[in-house]
Amino acid sequence: MTQPKFVNREKELAFLKRMHSSGKSELVVIYGRRRVGKTELILEFLRGRKGLYFLASSEGDKENLANFKRKASELIDDENFSRAEFGDWFFLFDSLAKNIAFAELARKTKVIVAIDEFPFLIHSNPSIPSIFQRIWELILKNKNVMLILSGSSVSVMEEKVLGYGSPLYGRRTGQWELQPLLFARMRKFFPHCSMEELARIWFVIGGIPEYILKFDPKLGFWQNIRKNFIRKGCYLYREAEFLLKDEFREPKNYVLIFKAIALGKTTSAEICNYTGLDKGMVSKYLETLKNIGIIREEIPVTASPKFRRRLYFLVDPYFNFWFRYVYPNKIELEAYREGEILSAIKKDFQNYSGFMFERLVEHLIREKAVLAGFGFEKIGRWWHKDREIDIVALDENKMKILFCECKWKDNVDAGKIAANLIEKAKLVKWHNDRRKEIYAVFAKSFRKRITKVEGKKAYCFDLKDIEKAMKR
Repeated sequence: MTQPKFVNREKELAFLKRMHSSGKSELVVIYGRRRVGKTELILEFLRGRKGLYFLASSEGDKENLANFKRKASELIDDENFSRAEFGDWFFLFDSLAKNIAFAELARKTKVIVAIDEFPFLIHSNPSIPSIFQRIWELILKNKNVMLILSGSSVSVMEEKVLGYGSPLYGRRTGQWELQPLLFARMRKFFPHCSMEELARIWFVIGGIPEYILKFDPKLGFWQNIRKNFIRKGCYLYREAEFLLKDEFREPKNYVLIFKAIALGKTTSAEICNYTGLDKGMVSKYLETLKNIGIIREEIPVTASPKFRRRLYFLVDPYFNFWFRYVYPNKIELEAYREGEILSAIKKDFQNYSGFMFERLVEHLIREKAVLAGFGFEKIGRWWHKDREIDIVALDENKMKILFCECKWKDNVDAGKIAANLIEKAKLVKWHNDRRKEIYAVFAKSFRKRITKVEGKKAYCFDLKDIEKAMKR
C-alpha cells in the first residue's frame, strides 16, 4: 500500500491562497524544522499556478545564481535569459522583472517566486538579507509578485530574516511556522494499525512527515524500529546528528545537553553536573533550544513566572527516542549488535511510553481532539515537593480547572486513580474558593470507569475513546 505524501495542510494552503489572491505584492516567510513538510507544501501550492520553485544549495553564490537563472528562463520560456551573465542577485532580479515575457505574465496573474532553504544563500553570502531587502523594495514590491522565502534553520530564519536586526525586518507581509502533523492526521498514513500501535509510532517519530513515510505500514512496530533506527546506515540512525550539524555551530555541546535531558537530568544544575559545562554556557544553550522548540522549559502551570526551579524536557519525540536509545548505544550498533539493543529497548519502552503518553494527551487537549468543549488558556504539569499531577489545564474566564492523570496501562481502575488525583488537587492553589473542578483519567484501557468523583465531573478516555473523539 502506498502512503499519501500530502495531508493535513488545509490551513497552511488556505493562508498561501489568501496571500496569492490579495491583490497586492506579498513577501511570505515559511519556516520550520527540517523534514516537517515545507517543500511539499510549497510545491502543492504551486500546482496549477504560475511561478518558479528554486531550492538553494550550499555551493555558493555563483552556482546558486546559475541555477536560479535556469529556473527563471523556464518560467518565462526564454533561453536567452539562461545564457545571460548576471554578476549578482539584484541585477538578476532587475533583469527578470524588466523581461517582456515576465511583465506579460505578471499582468495576467500573480507570479510566485519561491526560494527554498534561503539560509544556504545567507551562509554563502552574509549580505543576502540586505540584497533581498533592496530587491524587494526597489524591484518586486510594486510588481504582481508573491515572493516566498523558506528555510529549515529556524535560528537563521528567526534571526536573519524575521529578527529585529535583520534588513528584511518589517518587509514580510506574512509568515507561517510549519508544525508537525497532528496526531489525528497520522491515521491516514496507517489506516489499518491499532490505536496502540499508532500511539507508539508517535512516541518515536512524532508528526514529522518525512519520518512517517519511512515507516512501512506492512511491518510491525518493532520491525520498523529495527529497520529505521538501529540498523547502521538506515535513514533515522544518524538523522539527529545531521540536524544538529545543520542547526548549531557547536553540536557536541548540544549533544551532551540532549543526552542529559533524555536520561532524566531535568534541572539546570543536573544538566551542568552531567555535561561538565558551566552554568552560563548551559543557560545559553538551553535558551537556544527552547527558542527553536526542541526542548521546553517548565514551571508548575499555576506558578508565577518568577518561579525559580525550572525543569527542561525534550518535546520532540524523535530526538527524545534517539538520545535515549540510539546515541548511548552507538558503539554496540556500530558493531552490528542491533538484536541486543532492540531487546534492551523493548525492556525499557514501557517507562518511555508512560512519559510520552502524557505528552500525547497534552497534545490532544491543546488541539481539542479530546475535551473539545473546553477552552483552556494554560496547559502543563503541576508539582509541589513530592506531589505531581501529569496535566493541569486552566480556564481563567470560567474559573474551570482540569486535573488529568495518564496511565499507559491496561485494565486501569479509574476510581482509584481519581481518588488519588483529588487528594493532590487540594494542594493546587488556584482560586480554590470558587473554581469548578473537572477530572480526567487517560489509559490504554479501563477495568472500571467513572463519571463523577466526589460530585465533580470526571471523564475516562481509553485508546478507543480517543480514536472516536479524533473522528468528530
